Amino acid sequence: MIASVENLAIIWASIDRLCSGLPAGQWDLPTGCPGWTVKDQVSHLVDYEARALGRPAPRHEPGPLPHVKNEMGRANEVGVGARRAMSGAAVLAEFRRVTAERLAQLRRLTPGDLAAQTATPAGPGTVADLLTLRVMDSWSHEQDIRRAVGRPGHTEGPAAEEALAYFARFLPYLVGKRAAAPDGATVAFRIGARPLLAVEVAGGRGRTAADPGPATVDLAIPVATFAALVGGRCDAPDDTVISGDQRLGRRVLESMAFLP
Repeated sequence: MIASVENLAIIWASIDRLCSGLPAGQWDLPTGCPGWTVKDQVSHLVDYEARALGRPAPRHEPGPLPHVKNEMGRANEVGVGARRAMSGAAVLAEFRRVTAERLAQLRRLTPGDLAAQTATPAGPGTVADLLTLRVMDSWSHEQDIRRAVGRPGHTEGPAAEEALAYFARFLPYLVGKRAAAPDGATVAFRIGARPLLAVEVAGGRGRTAADPGPATVDLAIPVATFAALVGGRCDAPDDTVISGDQRLGRRVLESMAFLP
């Protein structure tokens, strides 16, 4: 059993359950990804996994769109735009077919396959690295849908933990470089009910603190809010509790978006 593959199965099943009962009007609700509706979120996931199966990209040429900022965004818009005329039910049916086929493919991967080098959206890596990115991306888009339709959930369990562990790798960089926390500062993150994660700054660089002293600022962030913040979503809730240095805490929160 490959943990990342089974986590994808968990997320995709959760998205299926979430979307199965959506009223027709909720498919067109806007989400925290500018320009994308609930249906567009599912279309994006369908398109990526369909291409991973070797299916050709849809014949669609996106026009100028204000929310498309780079080539990755334009590539994403091809599969999303091609499905905009479809009903939500039709997109969900395609999602079920594609993810079932994709899981069957992924469950056949060998240890050698997982160690193989491949291109990933984050740069060169292994197939195992790419699978973790797929867990992160799929879970993040599930959270986008949940915020849009007002049905929070799936913030615990192995799939959520894999996504959150991926995000946590970047906290030292976000604190030390993006937020430019001063030397000697310690920023404590309390993400949901998870153990405290502290980042201390020395020489202009952040690092995870194994035995942190008193925090300069303590950030208590609900899991769903954390996902929205690191994703740079425009609907990120303003419900983080900042204790300590308010200015630094606010600067860290404003610096957390790093996903393209």
